Amino acid sequence: MENVPYKIYLTEEEMPKYWYNIKARMKTQHPPFINPATQKPCSKEDLQAVFCNDCIEQELNETDEWIEIPEEIRAFYKMFRPSPLVRAYFLERTLDTPAEIYYKFEGNNTSGSHKLNSAAAQAYYAKKQGLKSITTETGAGQWGTALAMASAFYGLELDVYMVKVSAEQKPHRKEVIRTYGANVIPSPSETTEAGRKILKEYPGTGGSLGCAISEAVEKACTTQSCRYVLGSVLDHVLLHQTVIGLESKTALDKFGVTPDLVIGCVGGGSNYGGLIAPFLGDRLQGKSETEFLGVEPASCPSLTRGKFVYDFCDSAKTTPLAKMYTLGCGFMPSASHAGGLRYHGMSPIVSQLYHDGYMNAVAVTQNKVFEAAVKFAKCEGILPAPESSHAIAAAIDAALECKRTGRKKRILFGLTGTGYFDLSAYKQFNDGTMQDYVPTEADLQKGFDTVPRCRVNEDLL
Repeated sequence: MENVPYKIYLTEEEMPKYWYNIKARMKTQHPPFINPATQKPCSKEDLQAVFCNDCIEQELNETDEWIEIPEEIRAFYKMFRPSPLVRAYFLERTLDTPAEIYYKFEGNNTSGSHKLNSAAAQAYYAKKQGLKSITTETGAGQWGTALAMASAFYGLELDVYMVKVSAEQKPHRKEVIRTYGANVIPSPSETTEAGRKILKEYPGTGGSLGCAISEAVEKACTTQSCRYVLGSVLDHVLLHQTVIGLESKTALDKFGVTPDLVIGCVGGGSNYGGLIAPFLGDRLQGKSETEFLGVEPASCPSLTRGKFVYDFCDSAKTTPLAKMYTLGCGFMPSASHAGGLRYHGMSPIVSQLYHDGYMNAVAVTQNKVFEAAVKFAKCEGILPAPESSHAIAAAIDAALECKRTGRKKRILFGLTGTGYFDLSAYKQFNDGTMQDYVPTEADLQKGFDTVPRCRVNEDLL
């Protein structure tokens, strides 16, 4: 396919007008959220105190394969979409591989990542509902930045609970969020009951996404005309991210390319799920044999070493229970530089697909991730985010396997964002001081001990 250009750009007319709801095609639906108080499936009413009404409708929709993107959101998307699909000719040449490598680049907006796809949608729905403010958590800061941009556009107030270690590692990311008018609170904090409880139990902790979620949910539930907005994990967030996969598929279809392998980094699972959804839809209909690979950090291996059980989505145990691959809501990850992947659980959709054998997963260490990032930057000219570099590392491995076996594969991976706010991490790598941390079985058991012992988990633990 040497006739494929280096970059494939779609026109505005070719941008998706509908999101793709993979749940309508899944052979097995993931189990519903459970209300921890009643031990029964959550109703729409249970969720309305926390989430926007339109997002709840999307969260519970298992039947409509295509869900229309409102014109107002599509207009917002046109500020930064469509994003380019790139044939990585220079990486192929560097690796001397027969593989064709493609990547979908989502870093061409101020947030530096794919996160704006869902931030634009969720802020729009909050404004449509007449809300005055929203709250959220952020790990590496891309989600906080994206939601700050969208909130400013729609005139909403925003409180961002940023994982404390990320706020310390990335002060400039915090300032971008503040520049867009949002209030940033390092988490865990003294501003919420959940934060104070976590600080008492784990003094000196650098926090986690689970901690930050707890504080943001509490803030939403105790503030008038306010709702909580999540940047990953939930079905409606993954739905919004399907613009990534849909654009990728349209671009590849122009040149008759069907990927043999689609790779993405997985933390909460939304960017990965959004990338693979249209391709997986084809596989579920028998139209392709494409394989799928999720790549997570070895320091927070929820898919590769977690348990498929019901667990709280936050550390303070205030959210509904979700059945997912989890390390336990009390798991405290190490301060790895892939802040966006430091989440104890995984998207219920991605978890179910993994459990049913429709995808594989691998975990990689920090030094291997940054080796791949530097190799990619030198030949492709983009400094990738640590999160994205997990996918790059796996794509390089797959391409080198093609070199060893002589088999030619078409590999697509998601380049979810840029790493220009991650220079302290690159400095550690360049200085040779970066440490790899892999939790022991004893470390993991501490997290598993926090999984709720309740009726819905009786046969799972």
